[in-house]
Amino acid sequence: MQKIAIQGYEGCFHHIAAIQYFGKDIEIVPCDTFRAVATAVKQGRADMGLMAIENSIAGSIIPNYSILQDENLQVAGEVYLPIKQNLMVLPDVELEDIEEVESHSMALLQCVDYLDEHNWKLIESEDTAASARHIAEQGLRHTAAIASELAAEMYGLKIIAPEINTIKSNYTRFMVLKRYDHDIEPDANKASLYFKTDHCEGSLLKALSRLEDINLSKLQSYPIPSEPWHYLFHIDLEFKCLDDYIRNLNNLQEATKEIHVYGVYRSGK
Repeated sequence: MQKIAIQGYEGCFHHIAAIQYFGKDIEIVPCDTFRAVATAVKQGRADMGLMAIENSIAGSIIPNYSILQDENLQVAGEVYLPIKQNLMVLPDVELEDIEEVESHSMALLQCVDYLDEHNWKLIESEDTAASARHIAEQGLRHTAAIASELAAEMYGLKIIAPEINTIKSNYTRFMVLKRYDHDIEPDANKASLYFKTDHCEGSLLKALSRLEDINLSKLQSYPIPSEPWHYLFHIDLEFKCLDDYIRNLNNLQEATKEIHVYGVYRSGK
C-alpha cells in the first residue's frame, strides 16, 4: 500500500485529490505544512506526495513554487479537483441550533454569501477536516463545520447544507510529487519547468519566442530570495508528442541562463 503525504488532515480536499489520482487503497500521511509534505517524500517517509499549486479563483500558490525548487522533487502528475464546501453538524443537530461555524479561513471566505445570511460567529481553524473532526470528537451541538463530503462521512457528521460555496465552478490543481528518478511516461503530454533569463530588456520575450508547435498553458514568475528584483519563470507546456517537447526544451536552453525540468507527465485534464 502506497503512503501518500498530504497537507492537512484525513478527509480534507488533498485527501480527496489523492484518492482521485491513486485510488482508495492508500495510506495517508498527514502533514501540517506544504514543506512538510515535500520533506516526507524526500526523506522516504511517504512514497509520493500531493501539493496544491493553484486555484481557479485565488490563483497560484506562490510559496509552493519555491518548495518545488528547494526540495528538488519530481512532478509525476496532476489532479484537478472541484472544491465543494458543505455545512455539517452532529447527526441530531438542526440549523436553528447552530451558533458558530468553524473552518479554514479560505473555506469561510469561499462561502461568505451563504454565511452572511446567518448571524453566526465564525471561527478560523488550521484545516477544514480538522474542524469536522473537532466537532465530532467534542460533541459540539452548537457548532457547525465547513468541509468536504468525505470529512462528513469519516467523522460521522450530517451535511445540513450542501455546496454552500459562492462560486460553484471552483477548482484546485494539485501536483503529484515523487523523489527524482527522471522517468517519463510514454503517454506524457505535459511538462513543468522553470528557467532564468538575463536581467535585461527583452530577455523573457526572447525565451518565449523560441517556443513553437506547443501550448504554453502556464507562465508564473516568482522571486529569487537571494537576488532582489530577479525572478524565476515557471512554465507548463502541453504537447502532442515527446519530440515536440524535446525540440522546444533545446530551444529554451539556448535562450536562457538556467533551466530545470520538474517533471514530464500526463495532463490531469
